[in-house]
Amino acid sequence: MSWRKEQRRAERGYHHGNLKEALLQAALGLIAEKGPAGFTFADAARSAGVSPAAPYRHFRDRDELLSSIAQRGFEQLEEALTQAWDDGRPDTVTAFERVGKAYLAFARAEPAFYSAMFESGLPVDLNPALLAASERAFGIIRAAAERLAALAPPGMPRPPALMMALHIWSMSHGVASLFARGDAARRKLPMSAEDLLEAEVLIYLRGLGFPTDRRPPAQNNQADQKPPGPPPVPPSGPWGTPK
Repeated sequence: MSWRKEQRRAERGYHHGNLKEALLQAALGLIAEKGPAGFTFADAARSAGVSPAAPYRHFRDRDELLSSIAQRGFEQLEEALTQAWDDGRPDTVTAFERVGKAYLAFARAEPAFYSAMFESGLPVDLNPALLAASERAFGIIRAAAERLAALAPPGMPRPPALMMALHIWSMSHGVASLFARGDAARRKLPMSAEDLLEAEVLIYLRGLGFPTDRRPPAQNNQADQKPPGPPPVPPSGPWGTPK
């Protein structure tokens, strides 16, 4: 859900005492405008229309306010990735493709949350609730990586799922940051965020020895025997025959 919609709801709720939500939405608005380092605790109070002392009823300091926003962002990202993964249905490859697109869609739709999650410099390991939320979101990527690792060709060592998940998470974050943080507005990029992420993952998996042609071997042989003509359009996706 967009933070703007939540903000309108929080403003209505604040009249009934929902100070915490009003502060969260005020801080989200400031992050969207100035970045996670561009405002003070007092700025958040002023934006929410309360006294400078009011935020201390719910938050120890500005970092705790940012942590709450980042935690909510990871919870929303986890929900989006879980729906996209859908326990690997109808097949691992298709579901994994949806996960990548869902990650990019979240970064594009919720830049303020995304900025609080990844650009605030918060020590995640010192906040148990924030750490748990981030680990749950990452867990969806890891579950997908475990299924992908199981598709390793016979005789090829299966790559560690955690290593694959970390690489894929890092690539997703890099592409999302490139397109969501304004670089795309400064220069014309030759492909979409989704195409760039797919290309990066293709190169990575090819380096691990995964097949990149989704046609079964029998189809390849038949194609070699056919007279020359326009090449068939292969199914979308680069990660081998789905299982």
